[in-house]
Amino acid sequence: MFSNRDADPALERDDAWQKLDRPLRRILPRSLMGRSMLIVLIPLLVTQAIALGLFYGTYLNVVSRRLSDGVTGEISLVIAMIEHTSFGAERALILQDASSRTQLGFSFHPAETLSRHGTNHVLGPMDDDFARSIQQTLGSSYDVDWSGAPQTVRASIQLPQGVMVVMVPAKRLNIGPIWLFVVWAVSSSILLFLIAGLFMRNQVRAIRRLGHAAELFGMGRDQGPIRPQGAREVRQAAVAFNRMQARVNRFVAQRTAVLAGVSHDLRTPLTRLRLTVAMIPAFGPIRAESLKPDLADMVTDIEDMERLIGSYLSFARGEGAEDPVLTDLRGMLEDVAAATLRAGGHVLGVEGREGVEAVVRPDALRRVLTNLAENARRHGGAMRFSLREGTRNIEIAVEDNGPGLSASRRAAISELNGTSGSQDGQSGGLGLTIVRDIIHAHGGSIRLMDSPLGGLGVLLSLPK
Repeated sequence: MFSNRDADPALERDDAWQKLDRPLRRILPRSLMGRSMLIVLIPLLVTQAIALGLFYGTYLNVVSRRLSDGVTGEISLVIAMIEHTSFGAERALILQDASSRTQLGFSFHPAETLSRHGTNHVLGPMDDDFARSIQQTLGSSYDVDWSGAPQTVRASIQLPQGVMVVMVPAKRLNIGPIWLFVVWAVSSSILLFLIAGLFMRNQVRAIRRLGHAAELFGMGRDQGPIRPQGAREVRQAAVAFNRMQARVNRFVAQRTAVLAGVSHDLRTPLTRLRLTVAMIPAFGPIRAESLKPDLADMVTDIEDMERLIGSYLSFARGEGAEDPVLTDLRGMLEDVAAATLRAGGHVLGVEGREGVEAVVRPDALRRVLTNLAENARRHGGAMRFSLREGTRNIEIAVEDNGPGLSASRRAAISELNGTSGSQDGQSGGLGLTIVRDIIHAHGGSIRLMDSPLGGLGVLLSLPK
């Protein structure tokens, strides 16, 4: 019987790849720079090897054979001419005339025989091409010496009457200095490799700078935003890191403001409770009717403290756990307006087209509108909700006719991330901070402005 592992070829391929992958990891460089340069070097070497192979395998071989065949054909023609004459003077005249016309040095040595046969293989493929051409064309014994006179090849051919010696210029068989092509290929490869290394170093430097900044930021040493450098993807990563760094810093600043505001916001109701308790007579009969106003004030202070603590907990929890869904914004505004009326608020109306929808976190956005409506109810006489739909965003405005905020106060609240939610600046809270935190989580923005009703207007902008 065979196991599933033996029967599955995919598992066998995975095992083979894992066995090959381990030694490769030991050999390959571990750094991004080394691997990038290896990615550049291997195709470059393969390309140059293919170019050299094609050059030597086709062009060089064909040209060498043609040059050898041309020289061998001229030698064959001269041999055929002298074989038809038996006079030494006429043979010498023919060789002299052939030497002047073919640029080959011919000489004939009667009654001699060759002491060796073949070639001494000095230059490689060209030696074999010339020797093969002599063998195929003449069919006689031969001796080719490439190491005799400089720039000259001595070819000795055995004839019936003697030995024909031909001095062939090396340039008639050599296609040129091959090393020039090799040097050009090697030097161009080195130059391209250095240029690629220079560009890759700049890219790796940008990635290293990004990693160093992330490491420092993780250790709490914020050095500010980094300058995007390198390729487009690396620049996008740097921009994303800067945005993340700004969001984290804003998050930390908001949470720090929460902790700083706890003591300030809770001090007022605690002080009132302490004063109320101190004013209760320590001795003597106490009538319940006389304590009712004080107890009512204490209950009110406790409710304020519960409301503040609820706001802090809501702000600290955040709204990231809720999934965004397509929500009817006009219907949500009407629900918030109805709840405000039940709480004793005065709503002038809800303006805007019905059926306007957006992908939002409904509970979080409802908390935003409820906080704004509560602020308007406590500090204004009446409020109005409006909904406007643009080409790229949806705007929700909550306006009241309360005392409002001055321009300097609105700028200070915006600069401090809205650590105060009150409109008169006298009591604390996290209304606007919660609003801003949730709206930013939706990718939107918030703006404080003067209301046409005479009070404060809060404009929320949400992307479609």
